[in-house]
Amino acid sequence: MKFQKTIKSSVSISGIGLHSGKRVSLTLSPARSNSGIRFQRLDSNPSVSIEALVKNVHSTNLATTIAKDGVSVSTIEHLMSALWSMGIDNILCQVDGSELPILDGSALPFVQLIKKAGIKTQRSLKKVLVVKKEIEVKHGDKWAVLKPANDFKIRYTIDFPHPVIGKQTFEYSQATDFVKEIAPCRTFGFLKDVEKMQAMGLALGGSLQNAVVLDDVKALNEEGLRFSNEFVRHKILDAIGDFSLVGYSILGSVELNRAGHELQTKLIHELLSQKGAYVIVAPEESEQEQSIELTEAAYA
Repeated sequence: MKFQKTIKSSVSISGIGLHSGKRVSLTLSPARSNSGIRFQRLDSNPSVSIEALVKNVHSTNLATTIAKDGVSVSTIEHLMSALWSMGIDNILCQVDGSELPILDGSALPFVQLIKKAGIKTQRSLKKVLVVKKEIEVKHGDKWAVLKPANDFKIRYTIDFPHPVIGKQTFEYSQATDFVKEIAPCRTFGFLKDVEKMQAMGLALGGSLQNAVVLDDVKALNEEGLRFSNEFVRHKILDAIGDFSLVGYSILGSVELNRAGHELQTKLIHELLSQKGAYVIVAPEESEQEQSIELTEAAYA
């Protein structure tokens, strides 16, 4: 039987926000069973608690942003990916700014923070979203497909006309060691684009300390890449974070081709909007006894 989990104690970390360039602090605290993952803005008055669910996704431009009552928290995907991989179902994430710290641009510092806090097994059972039929969304030569499967896996393909990247494909499954193979992989960008974004007031916190930056021919980071295909592995990291916003573990196979946050979020919306496309089950009970409409829980 698989039970829900939270962390044992509160832990904190601080760093620079990728887009604001401002220093921000994040505190993770234990939460009760069935309360889910919530973000709380401590700098808003009154403070606003935002459920980490796809219904609250406000923007997918350059990062995943959730919002409620006019208050938002952005760049949540790396933390969400770490929480998913560590099996955390219930947690309170308190932040004193509009975005999470980017840290080194990967999910590894968040994984280490969760390990520091310790993991506590709770009494309530996890529930699982079981994909029942194929769902597909497209935008030009970009596409995303979700199919029924006996476990959760993501196959991601990217294709950049750059000598260091090119075409890369990676498949993540339950057998993949997230901590070793996915968590260390950093976000990346191109120097010419970074300069344009900073001129627009974006990516003000971006640097070689928190991203892989490429000029026309090479990566500018002195330490080089952590994996030869670090780029597609990071896309997997982001996708896991986005799919965690379903609010449940997933039994389904995801295939992504140059998708990104926007298309990944659209795929989730499409899944949740189609009657008969999924059921929610408790691990030790039959689908017939435990199936419920997700709209009653995570999408209403």
